[in-house]
Amino acid sequence: MEKFVIQGCKPLSGAVTPSGNKNAALPLLAATLLTDQPVILHNVPSIRDVADMIDLLSSLGVQIAPLGGNSLRLQAGEVQATNLDPDKCRRIRASILLAGPMLARAGMLKIPPPGGDVIGRRRLDTHILALKTLGAQIEYERAEQVFEFRARNLTGADILLDEASVTATENAIMAAVLASGDTVLRNAASEPHVQELCHFLNKLGAHIENIGSNTLHIEGVSRLYGGEHEIGPDYLEVVSFIGAAAVTHGGITIHKAGTQYLDMIRMVFDRLGVRWEQDHDDIIIPADQELRIEPDLGNAIPEIKVMTWPAFPTDLMSIAIVVATQSQGSILFHDWMYPSRMFFIDKLVGMGAHVVLCDPHRCIVQGPTTLFGENMESPDIRAGMALLLAALAAKGKSTIRNIGQIDRGYEKVDLKLRSLGAEIERLKE
Repeated sequence: MEKFVIQGCKPLSGAVTPSGNKNAALPLLAATLLTDQPVILHNVPSIRDVADMIDLLSSLGVQIAPLGGNSLRLQAGEVQATNLDPDKCRRIRASILLAGPMLARAGMLKIPPPGGDVIGRRRLDTHILALKTLGAQIEYERAEQVFEFRARNLTGADILLDEASVTATENAIMAAVLASGDTVLRNAASEPHVQELCHFLNKLGAHIENIGSNTLHIEGVSRLYGGEHEIGPDYLEVVSFIGAAAVTHGGITIHKAGTQYLDMIRMVFDRLGVRWEQDHDDIIIPADQELRIEPDLGNAIPEIKVMTWPAFPTDLMSIAIVVATQSQGSILFHDWMYPSRMFFIDKLVGMGAHVVLCDPHRCIVQGPTTLFGENMESPDIRAGMALLLAALAAKGKSTIRNIGQIDRGYEKVDLKLRSLGAEIERLKE
């Protein structure tokens, strides 16, 4: 086990480049099962979730070779629906993304229930309903605790997802590209990583139209081919560094930031008093920002509420809450998606933040408050990163344990922060 030890109140300065998008890398890796030809992926983040996905793919027969740097060569020449490691499947939510491509390629897969962050109930129903509509048979074997997916032939269909689930959308897309006939996928998620999956599959020979909308048109093809693709920047990491600069009153530049996806996020951070400039695809965060919350009309307390893309994403709620603790004014946060997303707030209160948890989905933040160093444990990826931001802003020393959670989603975050002037050490317990 490892921990971070952080000495706070050190303004960040310098430049940083984000890693590849974790939430794009995982479905792209799974999608390599759809072709027997070699696929080369660049800018693959070196994080634990990716390592677990690579191990699962290897067990299915995918040949994987590192090419140096963050590049991989993958070839699923022959795939085998073997029993998957239940521990690895339970470690990552993305293990369920193997179902769609394995149905399309091999016609079957047995997979234990997926794991991931403990932020509340995360349904599989949408995956199952979508894949059943394409012709799959799915059963849960309670004795073995595995889902069994089978399909003789997948046939294109009109699919209306009962919720705009990102991973269910990705599973349906991967199954539909090799199905017979056309598929219309409605109420589809349209996050940047969903769009990237679609563009990647089109490079391999798929026919997907209306990318970026919530209604995708997919013309099934008989086979996909090899190809090469560079994974785009992780916008969640980009915004985490924006938040880190703001709460430490530092000024940094973020290179290759993927600015085309940040419009709504920029509007929300404007309300928290965080401003930045754009220079092509770089972001420049000026030092010593005012950090003043912008009230609603009539001086009413504003609300930041998560919604499906292109609205403000739930994965950034924890970061925004920490930034609000350092902004002048009051603001209400509302995350209706996950009942445990805000269960890290007690740790912020222990550091001195003025936050009232109204219920599992809402909290009110009154800022600014001086934060003080504390001993904490990372409960999940995003809350762990938020606590790291709080520690950077706090007076004194903080210790964050269970940092394996942070490592699941952020590549070498301590080295990147240290390059910006943060006083952070990774130590063995």
